[in-house]
Amino acid sequence: MILNDPIIRRSDMIRCALCLDAPCDDACKALKPSRLLRGIWFRNEQGMVSRLKEENPCLACDAPCERACVRPGEVPVKDLVNRLYGEVKPRAETPVPGDEERLRCELCGIPLENPFLLSSSVVASTYDMCARAFEAGWAGACFKTVCSMDIHEASPRFSAITGDGGGIMGFKNIEQLSDHSVAENMEIFRRLKAKYPTKFILASIMGQNEAEWGELARLCEESGADAVELNFSCPNMAEGGLGSDIGQVPQLVERFTAAAKRACSIPVLAKLTPNVASMGPAAEAARRGGADGIAAINTIKSVVGLNLHTFASSPAVHGHSAVGGYSGNAVRPIALQFMLLGGGSIQVTTAVMQYGYRIIDDMKEGLNLYLAEMGFQSAKDLIGLGLDALDATTDALGRDSIVFPKFRREACIGCGRCAISCADGGHQAIRMNEQRRPVLDANRCVGCHLCLLVCPQRAISPGRKRVTRG
Repeated sequence: MILNDPIIRRSDMIRCALCLDAPCDDACKALKPSRLLRGIWFRNEQGMVSRLKEENPCLACDAPCERACVRPGEVPVKDLVNRLYGEVKPRAETPVPGDEERLRCELCGIPLENPFLLSSSVVASTYDMCARAFEAGWAGACFKTVCSMDIHEASPRFSAITGDGGGIMGFKNIEQLSDHSVAENMEIFRRLKAKYPTKFILASIMGQNEAEWGELARLCEESGADAVELNFSCPNMAEGGLGSDIGQVPQLVERFTAAAKRACSIPVLAKLTPNVASMGPAAEAARRGGADGIAAINTIKSVVGLNLHTFASSPAVHGHSAVGGYSGNAVRPIALQFMLLGGGSIQVTTAVMQYGYRIIDDMKEGLNLYLAEMGFQSAKDLIGLGLDALDATTDALGRDSIVFPKFRREACIGCGRCAISCADGGHQAIRMNEQRRPVLDANRCVGCHLCLLVCPQRAISPGRKRVTRG
């Protein structure tokens, strides 16, 4: 059964630190708890069922794993494993496939073993880092942007917005480009291609004029890159008409794309900026310039963490900061949710920075399971499936019916959060009765579903039927 929402919530294991060489594994003789916990955290709980033994070894165990935890007694490991057995396993109808053939896809005609690549950033900035990622299972890497400029990074250069549980919701950086010389980066490409001939090497480049865009593209091809990505979008290299400044001018996008295409025979992708009213004109310009594809999106210009005492935003360098690039889970809706809306592959940075290359395990396993359950034979079958159901504006949406919320009384704890939000942010359609349970006024309810979103117990769901407006 494919679940839109996980059965076990992250909040149930919020104190788990997702450790390196987790002590809980050393304490457990029957399972590898850290792998199961990591799968739950990355919403791959159904995939973890395949890792369970036939009989639950936790039933007669006094949980030494919990005592060995770096936060002793704060992570309910035994309970979480019991829930995998008792709640998730009975609903997991499809086993994780034994091979990864379904994950195979392509980028501009070049085979990929799976859709997942490292994006151009610090996570793909040295030979050793890319090699470890390839060994972990990533299909390839878009190497940190190669340029001929002298790069000296600021310190600090990262900041984040965190949620109630302390997790990163959004991430800001003021990082620039590769601080290795062009020659050093070309040597890295040659070494990577020699060691990992089947891995996809996407060379991100940024030139200062047409000649330099062409020369960098040529050198990357000669050094073993499979394709070139033109960085028209870095928000931290806008000074002097570079980075996102280029992506905002379609004429420059077309000119520099054409320069790169003239200089190499491998595919050329234009990485466009979201910092425009519409990316359409730049995308069309890239196509006129001969681009074989586009990469969307780079980070979004942002200011975060304004200090109320120093008045500087974060990260601050000598008391000053700058507009930087915003990334992370918060920008996924702006990036349009990837493959179902047309993406052929997916590049990842912020999650790797937070959790490490190991996330590829759950990404591949989760996608493989999803494809099997849906009956897809290839990851390529997903591309664009969500486009027909997506309208550019809300004008085309039906407005003649309502889907009322449905309350699960057995799961409700009587907190009244639904009533508060409905009263102060909705249509005053929910009141609490004497038993501290919500009661819906159908005459007032407009079916906005704000109550579903704020319920901490997930005790509210959409009703099964639409009701015609009176």
